[in-house]
Amino acid sequence: MLDATFSALSDPTRRGILEFLADGDLSVGELVDEFSISQSAVSRHLQVLEHAGLVTRRRDGQRRLCSLNGEPLREADEWIARYRAFWEARLDRLDKVLRAERRK
Repeated sequence: MLDATFSALSDPTRRGILEFLADGDLSVGELVDEFSISQSAVSRHLQVLEHAGLVTRRRDGQRRLCSLNGEPLREADEWIARYRAFWEARLDRLDKVLRAERRK
């Protein structure tokens, strides 16, 4: 599932869709209004996001509402956290070296 999440996040339009959905549910039409692409293009992006489990769609009368599902993002964040600790340790060592150089 992590591969699908990162693949879905690789596209700026899909990341933009997630940003809008983070503020609340939107219809497909409302998402189309936010981007300068066709409804079919937005639908294709939504299909990728759905496949990754990042978005769910449901009918509400005539509208199809889209919702953000943050669980795959949590899984991605947990994976990234291991590497964040690695880089923070390296940056801390660099900071110590730079401070020591300034004292000379």
